[in-house]
Amino acid sequence: MYIKRNLVHAFLEANTFFPALLVTGARQVGKTTFLHHNAEPERCLVSLDPLDMRVQAKEDPRLFLANHPPPVLIDEIQYAPELLPYIKQIIDEVRNRDRQSARGLFWLTGSQQFGLMKGVSESLAGRIGIFNLHGLSQAELAGRDDGAFLPERDFSAPMEPVSPLEVFTRIWRGSFPELVMEEHPEKHWERFYQSYLQTYLSRDVRALTQVADEHRFYVFLKAVAARTGQMLNYSSLARDAEISQPTAKSYLSILETSGLVKLLYPYLKNRNRQMISTPKLYMLDTGLAAYLTGWLTPETLMKGAVAGQFFESWCLAEILKSYVNAGIAPDFAYYRDKDDNEIDLIIQRNGTLYPIEFKKAARVKKDDAKSFSKLSIFQQKIGMGAVVSLYPDVQFVRENVRTVPAWRV
Repeated sequence: MYIKRNLVHAFLEANTFFPALLVTGARQVGKTTFLHHNAEPERCLVSLDPLDMRVQAKEDPRLFLANHPPPVLIDEIQYAPELLPYIKQIIDEVRNRDRQSARGLFWLTGSQQFGLMKGVSESLAGRIGIFNLHGLSQAELAGRDDGAFLPERDFSAPMEPVSPLEVFTRIWRGSFPELVMEEHPEKHWERFYQSYLQTYLSRDVRALTQVADEHRFYVFLKAVAARTGQMLNYSSLARDAEISQPTAKSYLSILETSGLVKLLYPYLKNRNRQMISTPKLYMLDTGLAAYLTGWLTPETLMKGAVAGQFFESWCLAEILKSYVNAGIAPDFAYYRDKDDNEIDLIIQRNGTLYPIEFKKAARVKKDDAKSFSKLSIFQQKIGMGAVVSLYPDVQFVRENVRTVPAWRV
């Protein structure tokens, strides 16, 4: 069964403009399936995963592209960046003959973005639309597409309430399609994430010259997972993984570029000395984070000391997906000052700031949004705020602040 990805509208619209489109993202988020499902019958499909195809593409790019002419879908393009200058040449030749016929010639996917993006920016600047695909969102699993999330969204459509345990089951399960779409994913959960990490470490991380110790990188990855939803502390990460702080920064950059980690930076316009400038760290797949930190059931995760961190990470990832899937570059930040006033997420759209608070609670209080008033120091328009929680209804808790159930994001 194929679950429609909400990215499809922005992707196909871009296909009517750009000669090439690239879909990137973490391993196994469904990039190839997405493109295969939406490819026209006449589009040639070729993967660079098989060694013989990879060798041909690297050693004789011109011949490879002659054997697989556009419109073509080239999967795992990062294995043969040598193709990119020749793709540029084909695009320019077609453009010179007929600009209209140069639309949508090449569809590309790439699991690792490390060297890929440099090659793309050098060879295909102005010729390529780039999209990032994440794991399945709750909206996609429910068959709805509400667009990019804002607290002022229309929530009038009825929706069944979801129990706290079911929410944490979803948090624990994660968002990788292969696992989520299983009838009984709990039977395969541990084995899936074990295999995923083996593949990631052996195929992606090992290819990077700056990772000298694969085991140490794995220890670092576990330390990152344990800190999801917390402020970033390089010295603490480095100490736990027994590496230097420069190495910790390098490793974290790899995780961020891989699509596994998101750094959320503070909103520092009109910054004063009371405001915290440290970013927060989020692991985007909470199932992977749960596996790495040893939370082996939804029940233990829900009752554990890090339940609030995982809930916040999951909610942030869902909101992020709503923007990326709509083809919108998210403008996200957070606020915290030295008096511990904090706003978990600030969404900036069209010059307006929308404050969001994440609360792992089935009851919402007026004081949950008390820090929202701190946004006045930025002298910008303040939009409707939201407290995203386990409370099942949408209703106002303050003037211009409403509750939003987490599963409705």
